[in-house]
Amino acid sequence: MHRHLAHSIALFLLLGLLTWSGWHPYDRATWIMEVFPIFVVVPLLIANYARFPLTNLLYFCAFVHAVILLVGGAYTYARVPLGFQIAEILGMHRNPYDKIGHFAQGFVPALAAREILLRGKHVRAGKMLTFLAVCVVLAISASYELVEWGAAVALGQGADEFLGTQGDPWDTQSDMLFALLGAVVALATLTSTHDRQIQRLPPAGAAFQETHPK
Repeated sequence: MHRHLAHSIALFLLLGLLTWSGWHPYDRATWIMEVFPIFVVVPLLIANYARFPLTNLLYFCAFVHAVILLVGGAYTYARVPLGFQIAEILGMHRNPYDKIGHFAQGFVPALAAREILLRGKHVRAGKMLTFLAVCVVLAISASYELVEWGAAVALGQGADEFLGTQGDPWDTQSDMLFALLGAVVALATLTSTHDRQIQRLPPAGAAFQETHPK
């Protein structure tokens, strides 16, 4: 019950943040492109909540990632106030908030890939599981960069806010590097915690069968 209540509260907060983010974003087209993953992932999580509930760790990380996307969508990544504060503290010449987003783009999918592969019995725990989780992250990161390239070709100058390169010719490569770093940090620091939470979950489909008996 406490788990369901916490998840319901998180969903309510996310809807509130979505409303705030989309009320008067800096650029509406950029906002749509930046927060679009939320409109895909959240409905999938809700639809599969009974059949394939995830660990609290993964739900929490997904929530934080969604917040990062919503803030970036509201201001555009190059204009997020937190990024300017970080840049001033570290003496950086560009707003680094987009790198926080790409770090999360590696951190959260690494855990998601690990959980799905492990609980679906597609691969056993070990080095191969870690390797495949990292590969999934790099595939997602590369695919996202292709989407950005497609947006640049289709929209021309209108894609500048979405790309957020801020004049960096190596922005694509550094984005993928930060996604890789996010994956490595997640797997290096949270594997034990993740395993313990997975062990406490019912087998995939068990919760659905209990609530929907034949």
